[in-house]
Amino acid sequence: MSTEKQLSYHITNTYSVLNNFTEKTKTVWLVCHGIGYLSRYFLRHFYHLNTEENYIIAPQAQSKYYLKNEYKHVGASWLTKERTKAETENVLNYLDEVYRAEDLKNAPSLIILGYSQGVSVATRWIAKRKINCNELIMHSGKVPAELKREDFQFLKNTNFTFIYGTEDEYLKNGIIEVEEKRLKKLFPNNFEIKRYNGGHEVNTEIIAEFV
Repeated sequence: MSTEKQLSYHITNTYSVLNNFTEKTKTVWLVCHGIGYLSRYFLRHFYHLNTEENYIIAPQAQSKYYLKNEYKHVGASWLTKERTKAETENVLNYLDEVYRAEDLKNAPSLIILGYSQGVSVATRWIAKRKINCNELIMHSGKVPAELKREDFQFLKNTNFTFIYGTEDEYLKNGIIEVEEKRLKKLFPNNFEIKRYNGGHEVNTEIIAEFV
């Protein structure tokens, strides 16, 4: 009979940034990519933002794999259903280090965006670590079921936005109606829904509206 044991060890991971943080920077973004991305490629969706005023930080999911079984292109995933609780803590510890390294506590204005699976990562981190931000953008993804309204009540001056495409294949068959209703309960104040004609894809036009 096999037995699964557990141990702790130190690991090293990367993250990617776009533009430089200077005295002209008005907005700092922390953006969590979805399944299949590498952080440096996810930053392409933010190239259109003003380079002097926006500094974008893209954390890198730690679990990497080859896409489409071709052994050419690499993607990454934040979490799976395997040991989710323990793996979540690993991810949150990593994001804590990014937060400290970039001194996000003193950011002039902080926007946290999660796309697809990145929504679950961003919202768990905010809720469990009590991270203050000016904007929380949830793009084409679901907030984890374990998170409750009281987990976000410490955010007094945050704007909450849910973005999704009307043709998103992952939000069909009544899923979006249930999620909208739940989000309105989670975020009773300063909450807005932005829809666009399209599928499961990053909408750069809507992103530009936040700066």
